[in-house]
Amino acid sequence: MKVNDQIRVRQVRLIDADGTQRGIVDTRDAARMAREQDLDLVLVGEQAQPPVAKLMDYGKYRYELQQQAKETRKRSRQHDMKSIKFRIKIDKHDYETKVNHIRRFLKDGHKVKVTIMFRGRERTHPELGQEILNRVAADTTQLAAVDSAPIIAGMDMNMVLRPLVPVAPAPTAAAPAATD
Repeated sequence: MKVNDQIRVRQVRLIDADGTQRGIVDTRDAARMAREQDLDLVLVGEQAQPPVAKLMDYGKYRYELQQQAKETRKRSRQHDMKSIKFRIKIDKHDYETKVNHIRRFLKDGHKVKVTIMFRGRERTHPELGQEILNRVAADTTQLAAVDSAPIIAGMDMNMVLRPLVPVAPAPTAAAPAATD
């Protein structure tokens, strides 16, 4: 809370710009010090007796908080649920293309929802969809584990794959350099 012009208490416990405590100071003197140093007087402990105020560049402080929040959001990137849809009459090449997309999503750390869409009478043969989902699970076994087994929901059959945690390769001993 910025307090340069809004402070209504007589005295504050003042903390200098470099973090050293200046003791209990009259509010007007603290505001004067802030103006002399071209800083802001910011109330940081309103509940204390007397309230605690700090000399700081408030704009720079807010900017640094925004940058920290941005960096935190960047680091904790949400892994989306990607979705791939198959039909039971899929051709070999189309199947391979879609499985390659699934592999790419898994390598990026995303979960993948694999959906088999049934139309009309195809719904009477859920075993054909089950075969395709089992084949997808087998083809991606190095990258993924089945998070949710195949289930029928309406006219679709769904399965969720989650990426396996990558295991770091064991360090190998370097071969000695050959000397001539």
